[in-house]
Amino acid sequence: MTHRVTDRRKFRLIATMSAVAVVAAGTATAALAARNGDPAPLGAFARIEQVASNVVNPKVQQGGTSGVFTVDCGTNENGKFSADNPVAQPGLRHGAQHVHDFVGNLSISAESTDESLEDSDTTCRNGDRSSYFWPVVRINPQANPTSSGSSPEKIKEAGGAEVACPSVADRLPAVPQQARDEVNRNLALLEQQVKEAGDRVARNENPGDPNFVNNAILGPLRSKRVATLDRMAIAIGRSARKPNLISLADCDVRFGHSGHGDPSQAPRKFAGQGGAKQDGATPTIKCPSVRGALPGVPDQAVDEVNRNLALLDKQIAEANQRLVTSKGQGGPNFVDNAILGPLKDKRVATLDRIAIAIGRNAQRPQGLERLAPCGLIENGNTGGNNNGGNDPALAAPTGQNLELVGNNGKIVRPAQVKIEYRGNATAKVTAMPKFLKMITGDAKPTSRGPANARATWTCGGFEDRLSDKYVICPNGSKVMRVHDFAGCWDGQNTDSANHRDHVRFADAQTGACPKGFRAIPQLRISISYDISRDVQEKGQYQLDAFPEENHNPFSDHNDFANVNSDQTMAQIVKCVNEGRRCG
Repeated sequence: MTHRVTDRRKFRLIATMSAVAVVAAGTATAALAARNGDPAPLGAFARIEQVASNVVNPKVQQGGTSGVFTVDCGTNENGKFSADNPVAQPGLRHGAQHVHDFVGNLSISAESTDESLEDSDTTCRNGDRSSYFWPVVRINPQANPTSSGSSPEKIKEAGGAEVACPSVADRLPAVPQQARDEVNRNLALLEQQVKEAGDRVARNENPGDPNFVNNAILGPLRSKRVATLDRMAIAIGRSARKPNLISLADCDVRFGHSGHGDPSQAPRKFAGQGGAKQDGATPTIKCPSVRGALPGVPDQAVDEVNRNLALLDKQIAEANQRLVTSKGQGGPNFVDNAILGPLKDKRVATLDRIAIAIGRNAQRPQGLERLAPCGLIENGNTGGNNNGGNDPALAAPTGQNLELVGNNGKIVRPAQVKIEYRGNATAKVTAMPKFLKMITGDAKPTSRGPANARATWTCGGFEDRLSDKYVICPNGSKVMRVHDFAGCWDGQNTDSANHRDHVRFADAQTGACPKGFRAIPQLRISISYDISRDVQEKGQYQLDAFPEENHNPFSDHNDFANVNSDQTMAQIVKCVNEGRRCG
């Protein structure tokens, strides 16, 4: 099931979107290059001395908090690079279409679960298993520094477009027998909803609307999926624990599809075909879906089956972690013999326990052992679509520089990464819930508008000002990105359908949280780079981005999944509320 747009229709759609987005974006960098009298020497760049001071730090009031808890998670010395975004695009492999730096949790991938994250090792010195990740910065001598933002030519080069959604069937818990038929009907409905949305993209309805894709296609699709997912959760919840499926509601229009027919027929790389390429992005493990292959589970077996499904997830996470920590070790068969082989053995035993549990009170499922062998995701696709979502054949980062969809050039490793949990100017902070997911910035301000985009670029010693352009720094000053996350939480949800509504930013002037939201430790991630002045002056460094953003500096963003232990989060809250500096 793919829902692609023909090259002619796709190009007309994107060219229209690109033109109107520049008008709609206002202060977005997509329009910056067209400004007359820009003091910056290059359209997409600004000298930091000529950026006005614009950072407001609300005065801490009585009852407010000023402490800072700092976490050292390194600078991605392990080289964990991936085009996955497990927060914004759960279950969509290489869904970001650009490469991220990852620090903290070592096992995280597009298919991670909360339970698998909690079992992971970490790069953080205090044992924090949270995941922090952001787009890489590259040096590209062929960069065009006079423009940034949307580019119809770049989008056309990227290949076909399609509506892509997380696979729901692959992320369900054990489905009780009484709910199986209803769940299957709703899975079929999800599939139909994705098809209809894809057809609307192909028909290019109302191309004059600047928010066509987001408002006319993705917004209504999200609403339909929320209702359908809720019905599925209710059906399961009548006989078992009700699952929270809200993180699977959001879909996107992807550019860069391989365009070579059905993605389920794309080439695969399974055990026995050689190990991982050491010059590519860190590969991830792909195993056949067990959840989608199970029949309805008797009530008496639901808990045991769920425990074993969680164990399967943890086994995959352990293997993903080993791919990171053992990168470069052994010969050509190292991955097969040291990682994929032992993983298969563990899965055989776990699958057998699932079959036995079901078989005690119903017909025992046959042939589950065929689901035991796993492989490596190296080509962007290792399987077709499942009900409720699709698996686009998006390319994986390749080569020594991990290049992908127009994101070219050598990756610049951060010189320093500072992770801070900060206070609130008007109130004491309360603990973040474990597994809270957050996004700051917007990876697609061209197609979605600038409402959630944030200026992040600055230089060392100039943190009182942030630019939505790339910056040129004085000699001796490092290029910096400062990502502030929302510091207010709704008190109930760890995620939301659009991955944003469950958190809010405090008032920029007063620091107060909106009504109905409570202050939590506000996360700030500051990333510094040693980039030569010559490269800066020539405009040759740029951000990895979605194809339609064409390295737009205003598309900078950062993602976070909280896997701090309750004990560590209590220490963070105590430190911040007492006004101390800790870590």
